[in-house]
Amino acid sequence: MTNLRSFSSIPCWGCVRAFMAASKPFQLVDCPISPRHICRMAIIGYARVSTVGQNLDVQIQQLTEHGCDRIFQEKVSGTKIDRPQLKRLLSSLQPRDTLVVARLDRLARSCLDLLNIVKATTAKEANFLSLAEPWANTSTAIGKLMLTVLSGVAEFERDLISLRTSDGRERAKKAGVKFGPKPKLSRHQTEEIRQRKERGESCRFLARSYGVSPNTISRVR
Repeated sequence: MTNLRSFSSIPCWGCVRAFMAASKPFQLVDCPISPRHICRMAIIGYARVSTVGQNLDVQIQQLTEHGCDRIFQEKVSGTKIDRPQLKRLLSSLQPRDTLVVARLDRLARSCLDLLNIVKATTAKEANFLSLAEPWANTSTAIGKLMLTVLSGVAEFERDLISLRTSDGRERAKKAGVKFGPKPKLSRHQTEEIRQRKERGESCRFLARSYGVSPNTISRVR
């Protein structure tokens, strides 16, 4: 039986937690820091609601019952790219950890968003699990297969967005819509500036007259 005496003088965080929380079920794996250590893989939960008025209690209870060591919580819309707690969670992941959510919609609002988060998780050699969707489990063969299918769906979604954007742009061009920033000078002003430049007025003087930069005046031919 392994005991603390078999460890080096400064055991790692995982070793200490494994012994102090021995009442909880845990998995033993080789410590990435020292082969003399036995470390516990961390189970990290993520709970999110969209507004301040909503409650996180149900999600936290589900994640706690699953055995999560830490739970990152935030009240922010899932459509927002900037989610500070999710960023903190992903940056804290270690190899063999597991990121757990109560439901997929608590983590992502689209296939593409979900795929990007799962990729960031697997890049850290960690696993991903959704309690409400058992197929979303990267530690199993079926979970990896489903996420491969999801990757194809996300690619299809990207292509559709690009196609719709391109079609919309073409229709707008045919309707006479001009893209880009609004011109600083009207056609009448441009013609007027051209004539005044021919009469020898300086670009700096004309720029003050029309409230634009000298560079704008110099581009009028």
